Amino acid sequence: MSDVVAGQQGMLDRLYRTHVAAGSRYALLDFPDHANVGDSAIWLGETAMLRRITGRDPCYTSCWHDFDDAAFRAACPDGVVFLHGGGNLGDIWPHHQRFRDGIVAALRDYPVVQLPQSIHFDEPAASHRFAEHAARHPDFTLYVRDRPSLDIAKAWVGERARLAPDSAFALGAQRRPAAAGVPLLALMRSDGERRPHADAVPAHATIVDWLADDEAPPPGRDAAARQRQAGARLQRGLRLLARGERVVTDRLHGHILSLLLGIPHAVLDNRYGKVGAYIDAWTGGSPLLERRPDAAPALPR
Repeated sequence: MSDVVAGQQGMLDRLYRTHVAAGSRYALLDFPDHANVGDSAIWLGETAMLRRITGRDPCYTSCWHDFDDAAFRAACPDGVVFLHGGGNLGDIWPHHQRFRDGIVAALRDYPVVQLPQSIHFDEPAASHRFAEHAARHPDFTLYVRDRPSLDIAKAWVGERARLAPDSAFALGAQRRPAAAGVPLLALMRSDGERRPHADAVPAHATIVDWLADDEAPPPGRDAAARQRQAGARLQRGLRLLARGERVVTDRLHGHILSLLLGIPHAVLDNRYGKVGAYIDAWTGGSPLLERRPDAAPALPR
């Protein structure tokens, strides 16, 4: 497990140092203002890496719905614009994609870096629209988390597309916050990326998802408030996973955080194969991982 985590941490360090150094100014956009724990884990990994390298906080942050161009330019007259990574580069989550389209189209006078994403479009028109914005930007870098996404990205922007790990690995190994309370915890998607898994989850599993905040801090628009929100969501997710002696999940960050917690787990896939593609690229060698076809009932007992 430590080799899998350390290798990805090293690659992330090299990735971020390509774009910033000590003292560099930067913005980080598309804060995940929702309960999905995985996106908060990514944000916290991104901010940890950027602070470690630059020694400073972002000069500007925003969600998809509260970006203010004038305020951004006043706070960041120069520097790199980073777009939050994850799995929303596509049309399953269109509000994030519309925001991304707008930023890449509008901020052509700034370097823009899309942090590691998975790509999936159902509609070619939406894909073509983003490809045009990306190709026209004079200084746009697109990082993706798996090889199918890299093939798509290279068709859009050529060598400006690069393969990179998920930024949540920058968090490193996590201490298990509590002793397990159930033999098998099934963290299963209940949203638009869900794939029906039929009999793949054993009947005795405790089935949960992490799409509801229980004790989230009050919302705020400054970087410190957003950091507190993300931190609370991550801790909620760690406590949830720690309930299981073993875990089965179809969430990519169910897999990633189980690795960071040292929990043995089995993995199913999401609707478009994002989880399996990530494992193929980065984590398939972990002894904590039991990967099964979607129809296989032989999951951890």
